[in-house]
Amino acid sequence: MNWLWAIVVGLILGVIARAILPGKQAIPLWLTCIYGILGGILGNAVAGWIGVRYTEGFDWIRHLLQLAGAVLIVALGTPLWHSIRGGGRRRGAERT
Repeated sequence: MNWLWAIVVGLILGVIARAILPGKQAIPLWLTCIYGILGGILGNAVAGWIGVRYTEGFDWIRHLLQLAGAVLIVALGTPLWHSIRGGGRRRGAERT
């Protein structure tokens, strides 16, 4: 059941990260979910490093770090996705 929870939270984090970033991130929904999951993992790691991973009550700092990680992953991953998928200029297609 933990994997299902990771997918749901990853999707939510990815969608919020896309909404925070300026412009349009033309990536598929499944990739948004994966970027959100990776951002959540990154945020949890940072929370562990600074000592706020396990606190009493609602972990605002940890969740903000997860969101920041998702924003970072979406911001870095979207141009990478476009370069892999050929979203940039096509080679040999020069404009005159």
